Amino acid sequence: MIRFFLIAWMLVLTTTARAEVTIQEVTSPGGIKAWLVEEPSIPFVALEIAFKGGAALDPADKQGASYLMTGLIEEGAGDLDARAFAKRQEELAASFGFDVFDETMTISARFLTENQDQALDLLRTALIDPRFDQDALDRVRAQILSIIASDAKDPGSIASRTFDEMAYGTHPYAATLEGTPETVAALTREDMFAAHQRLLVKENLFVGVVGDISAAELGPMLDRLLGDLPQGAEGTVPPVKMALEGGVTIVDLPTPQSVALFGHRGIDRDDPDFFPAFLLNSILGGRGLESRLTREVREKRGLTYGIGTYLISKEEANLVLGQVASANDRIAQAIDLVKVEWAKMAKDGVTAEELAAAKLYLTGAYPLRFDGNATIAGILVGMQRQGLPIDYIPSRNDKVNAVTLEDVNRVAAYLLQPDNLHFVVVGQPEGLN
Repeated sequence: MIRFFLIAWMLVLTTTARAEVTIQEVTSPGGIKAWLVEEPSIPFVALEIAFKGGAALDPADKQGASYLMTGLIEEGAGDLDARAFAKRQEELAASFGFDVFDETMTISARFLTENQDQALDLLRTALIDPRFDQDALDRVRAQILSIIASDAKDPGSIASRTFDEMAYGTHPYAATLEGTPETVAALTREDMFAAHQRLLVKENLFVGVVGDISAAELGPMLDRLLGDLPQGAEGTVPPVKMALEGGVTIVDLPTPQSVALFGHRGIDRDDPDFFPAFLLNSILGGRGLESRLTREVREKRGLTYGIGTYLISKEEANLVLGQVASANDRIAQAIDLVKVEWAKMAKDGVTAEELAAAKLYLTGAYPLRFDGNATIAGILVGMQRQGLPIDYIPSRNDKVNAVTLEDVNRVAAYLLQPDNLHFVVVGQPEGLN
């Protein structure tokens, strides 16, 4: 228990925001690459691992396999059953986290320097030799089926699922991470091993490490932890043809408030116009109370507690996406205002004052993202995953500041497409058809 207090204390101590981060690229003797930020002041290491592929690689009749497999990795490995594995992790004061998304599986590890070898041995066992015991599988499966049943009644989940199905059709992007009751009920231990072999391969690997470890120490550690993973083949998500068109889709659900998800085709992260689009979105709906949509829909008219927009970039599809919730008798007015502001910004663009304020906010907030070893390790992996250069961090704010008013308004004219906005509304909205 004392060790748990110690590691919690160290997590607090590593949350000072850093404006400068020095990244080293390390290649292990076995050829595994990682990005490292050395921070020897506290005897603590944060390790972040990502495998390209994710749940989008699940076969159509095995939806939810990656999600279930990820939930089972800590439920016993090697000669340790679920209880023994949890006890050993507690003894080491080590923290492991496993998660899966459409295109990525992630593994997070936090451990004290003094326990590094034992913690990595335990994690290695989970990665290389998971048990997937039937009793653990049945227990975690029941938990997932409960999540699926709950999501089937949740307006936000229904809106998201409906929007994805309309946008992506039968593509894996339209499938929920958890799968369906039918596919999850049919998953077997053999399916877990197959999902494990499909995702955890060195070809798809990205690693970020921050903390009390040197480049010389990291190389052998990478081989020890990850060297025995199969080489495998690169996981590729199949191409998708976006099927979304402008309009309104209503999903009837007896609830006093309607949830609306809205959007259309977006912009790729690698597009030269991404930073103008990034600033454009911040002004439109991505900057909380300071955005136009919040000002018009919430502050001036009180139609919602919150509204926001986001740029969603995936390997095979990109979206400008937004969400708003309002009472059934007011959601139609909120949607009309979204359409008006969308069209106004597409036609007239933004003002110099709005652009200056967005730049000030985005450049000022950026250093605050680097608020701890674990967070920085995740950023390192995200940068690699997106194909960003190792010197991106010190140059990022320069890229924001280099965007001109002409750039933003030129991008607004083609990126924002009011006629192509599709709204999925879940509830019992009045005045919509």
